[in-house]
Amino acid sequence: MFKPSHNPSCCSTKFCLQRDAEFQEHEKILSPDFLSVAQITEMLAEDVDGVQQKLKKILNFKNLHTCLKEAILLDYYVSGFLWARGMDFSVIQYIKFMTLLDMLLHNLRTLHMSLEDNIKWLGEVMAEIGPSHSQKNEEWSIFNIKQANAVIDYLKISLFQHYKLYEFLFYSTREEIVIGTKQVIEVVKPSGGLFPDPLEEGISFDLYSTFIEPPPILDTEMKRLDQKQVPEESQSEANSSDVDPLVGFTIEDIKSVLDQVTDDILIGIQAEINEKLQIQEEAFNARIEKLKKA
Repeated sequence: MFKPSHNPSCCSTKFCLQRDAEFQEHEKILSPDFLSVAQITEMLAEDVDGVQQKLKKILNFKNLHTCLKEAILLDYYVSGFLWARGMDFSVIQYIKFMTLLDMLLHNLRTLHMSLEDNIKWLGEVMAEIGPSHSQKNEEWSIFNIKQANAVIDYLKISLFQHYKLYEFLFYSTREEIVIGTKQVIEVVKPSGGLFPDPLEEGISFDLYSTFIEPPPILDTEMKRLDQKQVPEESQSEANSSDVDPLVGFTIEDIKSVLDQVTDDILIGIQAEINEKLQIQEEAFNARIEKLKKA
C-alpha cells in the first residue's frame, strides 16, 4: 500500500507564500501614506506654528488669508496631528492616523460618500489596523483597544459631527460678487490765472477755458500793449467823460445779447451733462449684465 510522504519543507513554503500574500494585502490598507517618515519626524520637532507651516507646504496651500476652504482644510490636518501628538503615538501610528484622516476626507470630497458609508468604511479599516482577537493578525495591529477607541472618538467630534458642513464646503458653489466701478475724472491743468480752478466734478475744461479762463498773454504781446496803452490812455480819458459806451443801445438790445450768451453757455453745459449721464448709465448697465452672468 502506497503512503504519501509528508514533506515539511513543502508545507513551510506554502505557509510562507500565504503569509506573504496576506502581508501584501494588509499593506494595501491605508496606502499610499499621506505623510512620510521623514516628514513626520520633522513635524514632531516643530511647535504649533511650525507644524502649520510644514503642512501648508505639503498641501500646497497659497491663499490661506483669502480662501476659506484652504484655511478649513489646513485646520483639519493640523488639529489631527496635534491630537495625535497628545496621544504619544509612534511614527508608524502617526503615518496611519494622518493617512486615515486624509482618506476619510477623500471619500467625502472625491467619492461623495454619505456619512453612513464613510462610517462603515472606517469600521472596516479599523478592523484591519485595530486590535484583533485573532492571534494570526495580532502582529499587524497598529492601534491597541484604547488607542482605537480614542481615534474613533476623535473622528466623531472632528469630522462626523460636522459632516454636513464639510459637504457644503466641497459641493456648494458660492457666488463671487465683484463690486467695482470705473470713473473718468478730468483734472484741469493749473492755469496760473486770476480765476480759481474749477472743481473736478464741476464743468469740463473746454467750457472753463472757453468762457471763464482769460486767454494767456505772451510777454511780447504784453510789451506791445504797454507801448500802445501809453498814447491811448490820455485820449481815452478825454473821451470817456464825453462819450457814453452804451449810446445807441436800448435796454432790450442789452437783454437780448445777454440772453443769447446765457443760452449758448447753458446749451453747452446741458450737452456736457447729458453726455456724462449717458456714459454713466452705460457703465451701470454693463455692470448689471456682468452681475447677472456671474
